[in-house]
Amino acid sequence: MRQFFKFMFASMLGTLLVGIVLIFIFIGSLVAMIGSSVSSDGKEVTIKDGSVLHLKLDEEIVDRGPKDRLDIDLGPFSAESKTGLNTVLAALEHAKTDDHIEGVFLDIGSIPTGFATLTEIRNKLNEFREESGKPVIAYSDQYGQGAYYVATAADGIYVQPKGDLMYHGLQSEQMFYKGLFQKLGVEMQFIRGSNNKFKSFGEVYTEDHMSEANKMQIHAILDGLWSEHLNGVSTRRGISRERLNTIADSLLVRNAAAAAALGMVDGLKFRDEVLDLLKERMGLDAKKDVRLVDVHKYSRSFKAGKPRNTTTKDKLAVIYAEGSIVNGKSGDGTIGGASLSETIRKARKDSTIKAIVLRVNSPGGSGLASDVIWREVKLATEVKPVVVSMGNVAASGGYYISAPATKIYADPTTITGSIGVFGIIPNMKGFFNDKLGITFDGTKTHRFADMMTVTRPLDPEEKHIIQGYIDEFYDGFKQRVAEGRNMTVEQVDSVGQGRVWTGVEAKRIGLVDELGGLEDAIAAAAELAGLEDHRTVELPEQKEFFQKFLEDLSGNAKGWVATEMLGEDAELLLQYKRAAEARKQTGIMARMPFDLIIR
Repeated sequence: MRQFFKFMFASMLGTLLVGIVLIFIFIGSLVAMIGSSVSSDGKEVTIKDGSVLHLKLDEEIVDRGPKDRLDIDLGPFSAESKTGLNTVLAALEHAKTDDHIEGVFLDIGSIPTGFATLTEIRNKLNEFREESGKPVIAYSDQYGQGAYYVATAADGIYVQPKGDLMYHGLQSEQMFYKGLFQKLGVEMQFIRGSNNKFKSFGEVYTEDHMSEANKMQIHAILDGLWSEHLNGVSTRRGISRERLNTIADSLLVRNAAAAAALGMVDGLKFRDEVLDLLKERMGLDAKKDVRLVDVHKYSRSFKAGKPRNTTTKDKLAVIYAEGSIVNGKSGDGTIGGASLSETIRKARKDSTIKAIVLRVNSPGGSGLASDVIWREVKLATEVKPVVVSMGNVAASGGYYISAPATKIYADPTTITGSIGVFGIIPNMKGFFNDKLGITFDGTKTHRFADMMTVTRPLDPEEKHIIQGYIDEFYDGFKQRVAEGRNMTVEQVDSVGQGRVWTGVEAKRIGLVDELGGLEDAIAAAAELAGLEDHRTVELPEQKEFFQKFLEDLSGNAKGWVATEMLGEDAELLLQYKRAAEARKQTGIMARMPFDLIIR
């Protein structure tokens, strides 16, 4: 109870402080916002001759960036900064033919995003370099493996003389809570499809180690991701796959000098030396500072999605579906079944929208919400082309909503599939009785009126009934996929059972049509719709800047206050909030079998 009041007080104080601080920063924020988006003469941002596009990529990279940004530091009250993949791709595309941009400075270390996003950025850098003839120079104090993979698209890779390059292969580790729940007296009743041996989400609550099926599929995922990594690095650096594997397995890169000696980088340089090299390679004035243009500022200098010199009214809609799938409305980091369905429905009925690209980046979630979205995708395909572009993850519910598309694109490193379902019902009788001394008693009118209670275990008949619900939903899931992919139910089951696949393997077994990124999917949708000239619109409509800014401030301020007041206990507050969100979700879950964190 004491912890509860600490949490409540921290949340209330955070809200109060937000209100007070906003009074002082309101006017300043508006001025900063306006100043960051337009120049002093009221015109949009202009780029001067001799500029270099500066890609840092040190913020979380999401599929779609915020509508507007406020690049101002307000300490604990700052809005959360994220970079959109759409922003990066559009900037590189425009910079190819922009005479003001002389090249790209890839200033990176560790990039907080997934493999598929890294691959799309790397492919776009390769395209920029090959088609524009402009140089790309990469530099870092310390390269992570993902950042190094992207850096291999550059003409030159440099590292600080005392820096490092991490190169040791991939690793995935899961945390298991069986012992914790045993100590708490909680039994997690995990029920999955009868043959869904790969649907291992609940195993983290019921076991103390990975099942053989789960270990096999994760190892296969890691092998697939590493293989794509090797292909890219080997091609650009001229080092064989076998040699790269030896370097990683023996940890031969232990410092910057070793990276240079092994041909992993082109030289050891301090930052000022790299900037001098930029001037030389890009023909800039050696006596002047390099004019670096941040990608966000650069993106405000042109209108993304609208081809130059066009008056066409024809549009192609890119609809973003990023986050866990939940019932109802979409929130920050979630896909609401009702919200996304409405967006797709409006795009279907809009006669000026000739094709739809559905960008899916989701591990799944609510089975019911997934089915609601599936229906709208299916209806849309009956009147116009719908092409799915899969991001880092499009699994379980994320695959469910993709299945009826006209065509499906996945990146080679996309994690997809996970065709399977499960349910988890906690039995907290032991916790209440033994830990808290609380007992429950009551009465009911019918046999199964209290079947979903958490105050007692399920009896055998109740487990059988719930197993039937789950198996029925899995049968429906297989049928949806079979219809969308022109496969038999038996074929779907053979690649289903909750198993996840890389994009490469998904194409081999028929779950996706083509390997490629978001731009490939857009090009395919335009071709299917017969569009020679069109504008691209992004949906759903984003919130206005200040509304989103206030929401971010509120959340960040509460988190800061919680950390200041509760210290290490702040994590308990976060866990409580996550648990509260989870309790809002009801019914059968179609979700990826694990949260995959790869290092």
